[in-house]
Amino acid sequence: MGSVAEVLAEFLKLGLTCFGGSIAHLGYFRREFVTRRGWLDDETFTELVGLCQFLPGPASSQVGFSIGLLRAGWLGGLAAWCGFTLPSVMLLIGFAAITPSLGGPVGGGFIHGLKLVAVAVVAQAVWDMARRLCADQRRAAIALTAIAVLSILTTVYAQLIVVSIGAVLGLALCRSTTTSNTARVSQDTHEFGVSRTASAIALILFSALLFGLPLLTSLHAGPAVKVVEAFYRSGALVFGGGHVVLPLLQQQTVAAGLVSSNDFLAGYGAAQAVPGPLFAFAAFLGWMMVQAPNHWTGALLATVSIFLPGLLLVLAALPYWRALRARPSMTALLAGVNAAVVGLLATALYSPVWTSTVLSKPDFAVAACGFFLMIRWRFPPFAIVVLSALAGIAGPPCIRASAPGETRRA
Repeated sequence: MGSVAEVLAEFLKLGLTCFGGSIAHLGYFRREFVTRRGWLDDETFTELVGLCQFLPGPASSQVGFSIGLLRAGWLGGLAAWCGFTLPSVMLLIGFAAITPSLGGPVGGGFIHGLKLVAVAVVAQAVWDMARRLCADQRRAAIALTAIAVLSILTTVYAQLIVVSIGAVLGLALCRSTTTSNTARVSQDTHEFGVSRTASAIALILFSALLFGLPLLTSLHAGPAVKVVEAFYRSGALVFGGGHVVLPLLQQQTVAAGLVSSNDFLAGYGAAQAVPGPLFAFAAFLGWMMVQAPNHWTGALLATVSIFLPGLLLVLAALPYWRALRARPSMTALLAGVNAAVVGLLATALYSPVWTSTVLSKPDFAVAACGFFLMIRWRFPPFAIVVLSALAGIAGPPCIRASAPGETRRA
């Protein structure tokens, strides 16, 4: 066992230096905690990664929380999450605080450049996820079905319906494309300090919040409850990685009139330039929400609420993960869900990302250049943020966005 201070220091260092998204974060974790420090062996780390990719939520944050839990108990898990998340949260809150003052040609161009970053980054996410999660005709068909369903549905539950359809189609179509072979686990899950009683409590709390918060909101609860409900639901339904949270958050904030589309996409672009988990984007939105109790309270509630369901599910699953992975039906279900998520993200790429950002040929050129720089030349997202922001500032007036919070017409 290590100390809580040790865990906090190591994850704070990673929170300041981990760029590149969830998969890159896992690479940093393996190098730091398996290879350099020996906090856990490679087989246990692989098993943790498999668990967290199976569950909804931010995989890298869930893995980091579990490593802290293994190293220093419950306080170690909390220290790992705080250290890894706090730097990006504070940076995005800082950006949210100055966003209203970014008016004029330079500020408008900077904001529009950040929105073009979102186009390139989401397009890359769709490309990479489609190649990995829709590698055969059956899963590709599930993704196309999801796109078709989303083009028809207008309900706020459209994403949940699509994920459910993906799960059913996965069970029906994907059993032959998955295997139940899993890596051998060299350490038992009780070493994480999670008993079956704690697991049950975590699952009950997860379910109570997921179904109870919408009920409270329908009873006209205060604005704080609405913030918690919006971000908790988004965190509870995210399969497939950080970028998939985009359509869910857009539905809960922009579509609900709580955050303007300009601010949403500018904040999403800025989130690519900071280290740490992409879910920290919630802090920016919580600060900007018009119905939040106040800026700091909104950012805090949004941040905790979006991460909480994923962490509760990790606690609920740790004692049972080995048995779950041995079931071919669970692997098939996950394959279908992931394929549906590709369709979900592809739809978000069109609306709101493309339709509210690419308004001219220069816009398209900047977004396309960013996309190809990432997928062919492997430019890091931070470099794309800088280049796109400079292009937005230097570009002709026709591609400059309006001031944050305003509506711009083509």
